[in-house]
Amino acid sequence: MRPLSFLLEHLITRGTLRVIDCAGKCHVFSGQEGSCVTIRLHDRSLYWRLFFTPRLTVGEAYMDGTLTIEDASIYDFLVLCGRNIFQAKPHPFQTFYGDLNSVARWISQFNPVAKSQRRIAHHYDLSEKLYDLFLDPDKQYSCGYFATGTESLEQAQEYKKRHIAAKLLLKPGLKILDIGSGWGGLALDLASISGTDITGITLSKEQLRVARKRARESGLSDRVHFDLRDYRHQTGCFDRIVSVGMFEHVGIAHYHAFFESVHRLLADDGVALLHSIGTMSGPNQTNPWLRKYIFPGGHFPALSEVVQAVEKARFWITDIEILRLHYAETLHAWRQRFQAKRHEAEQLYDERFYRMWEFYLAISEMAFREKDLMVFQIQISKSRDAVPLTRDYIAQWESGYREGAALTG
Repeated sequence: MRPLSFLLEHLITRGTLRVIDCAGKCHVFSGQEGSCVTIRLHDRSLYWRLFFTPRLTVGEAYMDGTLTIEDASIYDFLVLCGRNIFQAKPHPFQTFYGDLNSVARWISQFNPVAKSQRRIAHHYDLSEKLYDLFLDPDKQYSCGYFATGTESLEQAQEYKKRHIAAKLLLKPGLKILDIGSGWGGLALDLASISGTDITGITLSKEQLRVARKRARESGLSDRVHFDLRDYRHQTGCFDRIVSVGMFEHVGIAHYHAFFESVHRLLADDGVALLHSIGTMSGPNQTNPWLRKYIFPGGHFPALSEVVQAVEKARFWITDIEILRLHYAETLHAWRQRFQAKRHEAEQLYDERFYRMWEFYLAISEMAFREKDLMVFQIQISKSRDAVPLTRDYIAQWESGYREGAALTG
């Protein structure tokens, strides 16, 4: 326990962490007043692994059952860790390994078309039934928009789609491209409220199957088309381009190609909207456990990394909005629903898979509540006057839609 104890004495400055080692001895690490969590280690190798690579090893040990929580939940443990890590200075050994990881991230985020499709399949081609356990009926797999903080998950997802529609300045007759169209919910919704023609593209075969089925069943397949296609291979000219929850999979090395593709596809007076997870603390490393088990090749960018690529693509940035705790509330709802369906999740896959996804939802919620993650929406155009001069139109459109006076086609 000596190396791990050395690390925890340095790390825990708020709350109390009790660690029961493999011999049954309890080690207590305390700081200022705060929550108290007890964990038990069942494998001696964790003493060193947690010291050198804690961000990877905690998740792996929880998945494997070699780290268990005695008197709280995995979320409580991660919150205690997150509150301490966010304000702690890194240990020199961890800084060294972090520098190595920083170099490796450029390699891990190299996402040519074929590799992108394999990596997308790793996460999104899982059983549709898995996502039904925790998503809303429309299968919105990105943060909702909590206008008051009291909305249900279903309401928040509807508000999110309306907020995006308002920023796209929808009107009948437009051609829209949805990059990373998921299970088709946003595209179908935009088409139904505005009379627009929409092309949705995805790299997930499972999402494509579901989206095409939904288009047929909704009677919108004449105006909403879904294709298995990488954004770099898309052709045509579109009045509006939207991308929600896809940019996290692009990879730093491909930001220039992404925005050059948007520039090539967008009409001169068109409007594009990018909705993505980001970080407020500058360029950083994506959690290695998330990168290995959940989102291979993924990265949560700093706004500075994105804006630089937007500028190089010769776009006007016409609006930026930061959504801070919206995803924390969304993830809380997902996590509660998923935990309530533990038996179904274990039947679909197995107990280890359940713990992996429980950890994924818990660490993600913690990162939005306690650390540096947020969501940004960037509206861009080739023309400086493609959108109104003030933001009033967004609230006006949303208010008009609620009153039944929005687009009718």
